[in-house]
Amino acid sequence: MTDKPDFAKGNGLLPVIVQDAASRRVLMLAYMNEEAWAKTVETGLAHYWSRSRKKIWLKGETSGHVQRVRDMYVDCDADTLLIVVEQAGGAACHEGYASCFFRRLQDGAFVVTEQRVFDPKEVYKA
Repeated sequence: MTDKPDFAKGNGLLPVIVQDAASRRVLMLAYMNEEAWAKTVETGLAHYWSRSRKKIWLKGETSGHVQRVRDMYVDCDADTLLIVVEQAGGAACHEGYASCFFRRLQDGAFVVTEQRVFDPKEVYKA
């Protein structure tokens, strides 16, 4: 039995599958390091490691669309996480969609198959 994921396996970063508690739909894939894991466990709000910004971020810190953690699972190798969340604001994607997986392969090209929940230009004013 383990009390935390094995962060050594992923050179300090582990993939996190994020699933909506109500619909069970996959909302996004993110990464956590040990500090993001600890903040998530401590606060009950999802924190991730931003590979592009090279820092920890609270999901929804800008948009207000935070993820309240309902359940957390670790896989058999303790190197991948599944987090079941209550998604505030109805959208996990920074492009304004409910899920980051809003494009579907059709006839050899990816096409948008959903409507935006919010306008990212309005939410992420610089």
